[in-house]
Amino acid sequence: MILDDIYTELIAEHSRSPEHKHNLQNPTISERGHNPSCGDEITLELEIKDGKIFDASFTGAGCAISQASTDMMIDLLKGKDVNEAKRLAEIFIAMIKGEISDDNELEELDEAAALKNISNMPARVKCATLAWHTLLNSVK
Repeated sequence: MILDDIYTELIAEHSRSPEHKHNLQNPTISERGHNPSCGDEITLELEIKDGKIFDASFTGAGCAISQASTDMMIDLLKGKDVNEAKRLAEIFIAMIKGEISDDNELEELDEAAALKNISNMPARVKCATLAWHTLLNSVK
């Protein structure tokens, strides 16, 4: 399977059936993210315990890329220390901006690294990074 096929399949899978699209019962943090250029919006909910992201979820509406990227982000960050989550978000955003392209550096993004080629689609960059910016705003 070539990278474009993996990218297409992951976007489809995560946007059609997002595992993390629901409200949390007891979020510690709730942060709204909005992309005014296309109308995508999410509300990211985090439950932080002892400095770790114990649980996370999102609600909202948007294109397949923003919804899939959010779901992938939560898959990656659940259980991680907040500082580690921030670092991974910064790596993801740098990847989407085309600042990091080395696959070895991107390996720790797991399946979210499949969104790397969005850096070649300027109109979709904000879609892919919406959740990641929302995360950084929520855990300053």
